[in-house]
Amino acid sequence: MLLPQIISHLLALFAIIACAFAAQDFYKILGVDRSCSERDLKKAYRTLSKKYHPDKTTGDEKKFLEVAEAYEALSDPTTRKVYDQYGHDGLENHKRGGSGGGHAHDPFDLFSRFFGGTGHFGGGGGGGVRRGPDLEVRLHVPLRDLYNGKDTEFTIEKQQICEECEGSGSADGQVETCNKCGGRGMVIQKHMLAPGIFQQVQMPCDQCGGQGKSIKHKCKVCGGTKVVRGPTTLTASIERGMPKGHRLVFESEADEHPDHVAGNLYVHIMESEPQLGGDDGLRSDGTFFRRKDDDLYWREVLSLREAWMGEWTRNLTHLDGHVVQLSRKRGEVVQPGQVDTIKGEGMPVYHQGHVHEHDHDAPEFGNLYVEYKVILPDQMESGLEKDFWAVWEKWRKKKGVDLLKDSGRPPPAVPIKDEL
Repeated sequence: MLLPQIISHLLALFAIIACAFAAQDFYKILGVDRSCSERDLKKAYRTLSKKYHPDKTTGDEKKFLEVAEAYEALSDPTTRKVYDQYGHDGLENHKRGGSGGGHAHDPFDLFSRFFGGTGHFGGGGGGGVRRGPDLEVRLHVPLRDLYNGKDTEFTIEKQQICEECEGSGSADGQVETCNKCGGRGMVIQKHMLAPGIFQQVQMPCDQCGGQGKSIKHKCKVCGGTKVVRGPTTLTASIERGMPKGHRLVFESEADEHPDHVAGNLYVHIMESEPQLGGDDGLRSDGTFFRRKDDDLYWREVLSLREAWMGEWTRNLTHLDGHVVQLSRKRGEVVQPGQVDTIKGEGMPVYHQGHVHEHDHDAPEFGNLYVEYKVILPDQMESGLEKDFWAVWEKWRKKKGVDLLKDSGRPPPAVPIKDEL
């Protein structure tokens, strides 16, 4: 009889341990330490709930519900203590015992307490959702990032919900209904137009500013405004070949306010102008690439000997590090301002949307246009000048063309010498 009892107790114990391992740790879900403060919990919930909200493109309803459940358990000191000591099972027993507290059981209600409106971003019936204004910024990135692609962090200054008072504006959390408007935010005033004739005008309550609520002890951080301005760091994914001026959308990342859902942040990708001395790390072989749409432009400098006689080679380091070779054989002349076209060495062609939506027969890269600039010497040594002149005169007399006669212009008048 004793052995079956021991086995049954062991099976029950194993079941409890298995459940404990199966349930994910609330602290890990929120990405915080077990010793984290209440402010750290709020910050983690605010970030993750926005990220995984089902109405966003990055949404994940399962993770959104997990985040809400984790925050709901850890935000209350009593349930957090129970969870720390007894884990998930202890928390479930505590809830079944009727001590669940006043937390919102609907994760979307919990979300709306932080961000205003309803628990959903989208519109739809029921009066819709009040949405704040959108925000637009420009992000300047170097051409190398537009060629290779890169995740770039950037920081903007925007309006954020005050963490000290959780957007209530009250230092003690007490918000009272305005006694003048009765919480409606509007009052009706009568104006006499003529004896016995009155006009009723509805206007915002001057006592509560149209909020319908009043605060006795204002938050020391936000001064009762419910919001503060501060820096926010985001990450922009720059894709290969992304065109200048391309717009990235960050949903609900504009100015926050507890009375409405934040609008969208629109980031316009711009190419930063390279600066000599400041962006030398982005230079390639001493100069910079220039871009126009899917094509790249490069200016190569040649000496007079190279341009006239040929027999030279240049190894051009591209934006991703691979080498493009420029060369001329002996006797091949390069004219000043001549442009060579090197196909397939321009920018990657940007295909927005799904990878299978573009024409796979189209070129994947634009062209590289190399313009040659010939540098003439300022002066020559006397010996070199004499040798060069002698050779030039020899070939000019043998095969040269009289440019004056060839142009068809009248010869210059010969001045008559004065015999006197």
